[in-house]
Amino acid sequence: MRLVLPNPGLDLRIPRHEDLERMEKQEAADRPKWDNKAQYILTCVGFCIGLGNVWRFPYLCQSHGGGAFLIPYLILLVLEGMPLLLLEFAIGQRLRKGSVGVWRAISPYLTGVGIGSMLVSFMVALYYNTLIAWIMWYFFNSFQDPLPWTNCPLNENRTGFIPECQQSSTVDYYFYRVTLNASNSIADSGGLQWPIIICLLAAWTVVCICCIRGISTSGKLIRNIRTLLNGFELPEDSITASNYNAALHHLNSSNPDTVFGLDIKTCDMQKLLSEGVEGTGLAFIVFTEAITKMPGSPVWSVLFFIMLLCLGLSTLFGNIEGVVVPLKDLNLFPKKWPHEILTGATCFVSFIICLLFAQPSGIYWLTLFDNFAGSVPLLTIGLFEMIAVVYIYGIDRFNEDIKFMVGRKPSIFWQITWRFISPLIVLVILVFYLVTQAQKQLNYLVWDINSETFPALTSIPYPSWIYAVIFLLAGVPSLVVPMYALCRLIFVCYKKKMSSRL
Repeated sequence: MRLVLPNPGLDLRIPRHEDLERMEKQEAADRPKWDNKAQYILTCVGFCIGLGNVWRFPYLCQSHGGGAFLIPYLILLVLEGMPLLLLEFAIGQRLRKGSVGVWRAISPYLTGVGIGSMLVSFMVALYYNTLIAWIMWYFFNSFQDPLPWTNCPLNENRTGFIPECQQSSTVDYYFYRVTLNASNSIADSGGLQWPIIICLLAAWTVVCICCIRGISTSGKLIRNIRTLLNGFELPEDSITASNYNAALHHLNSSNPDTVFGLDIKTCDMQKLLSEGVEGTGLAFIVFTEAITKMPGSPVWSVLFFIMLLCLGLSTLFGNIEGVVVPLKDLNLFPKKWPHEILTGATCFVSFIICLLFAQPSGIYWLTLFDNFAGSVPLLTIGLFEMIAVVYIYGIDRFNEDIKFMVGRKPSIFWQITWRFISPLIVLVILVFYLVTQAQKQLNYLVWDINSETFPALTSIPYPSWIYAVIFLLAGVPSLVVPMYALCRLIFVCYKKKMSSRL
């Protein structure tokens, strides 16, 4: 006997297989869709492989045991990442809706899952595009020989080099002082950095134009820039991508290649960690220093930052679609608003919020977003997604859907992981993460020339008010799922009570 929770009205909310076939024929000319299978697959790869594979994964790998870290990583990739990825792709393709529409169709009480996913996509897009703005700054400054971060600049009297640069290094100084003008506290805003603002405006303009042009434009762009790096990073909203796939378009997920291949022989990672340099330092300090030692360094610098731009933009297309499509499903804006206006409005609001990262304290805000916006919320949402599909939508129904789409039912491996292993793993990781975070003081690293440890970054505790920000970043997207369900339950009960009085 299989455990499936009561879900009245499900058959009325989702299209039948026969209806899907008819809808495919009727909407073939009007509905946006991928031109071919390669375009869809490469776009999904574009969502999965991003800047995190360059600026975050190597740092996390080394700081958690080096090569030994890859053992649990690959185990969780097989038992957690792949099953959840396939589940999201399949349910989005089956129901042909965005994240909000999918979970609302399964059960109106699950609408919060889509809202939480939308919030995570939005917050990740904010700091990802800030990284792209920094990359643009470095790209524009790479057309110089020698590169501007090769030598220390002269002081005002031109009698020697700037002491801050001499005490640290040319690449450190260029990143923290010239590019970011970093303050020594997250509470010290200190105005705005106009060069970064201009780069942010350029970055959001590019993303906006590409998203307005449609899914085929992003797919064609990604097709021409992928395979520069190979890695794995769970998409924030893979449902939205598969939503544009034809229902009978085959998913081939039995043999995904997710091998990370990046070998940095030009830096001492242990030295990097001892100096407190985090993930951003890998892309903007370590790699840039390595480039200065190469013949024809400006050429290599231009190519390197073009590569980073491609990696970042391809991920952002998915994040923005993961915000715009759910907004349309929620009907929060007039129905006459076309997709182009909603996309433009989303990018404009995102640009305004990103001014937070254009302050001297911007790098500390970015690190805060990176640490908390995609941690607990993604774990919580992933757990609710698997429970929703297996125990509310029904695993037998889901198996039949996959058979309808690809011609065969999922193997026993997917059955076991979806039903038991993957939800249990997520729950254990979530509890362990919350317990460990609650037991330690939250610190962050700052660039402080007056510190005794300078030029190493200094670890200082977050101010007390930052915990409210952390709740907004991690708590709200996680709690929106049960809170929405509770509010809807109260509303339904109240409506029934009022109806009985009439």
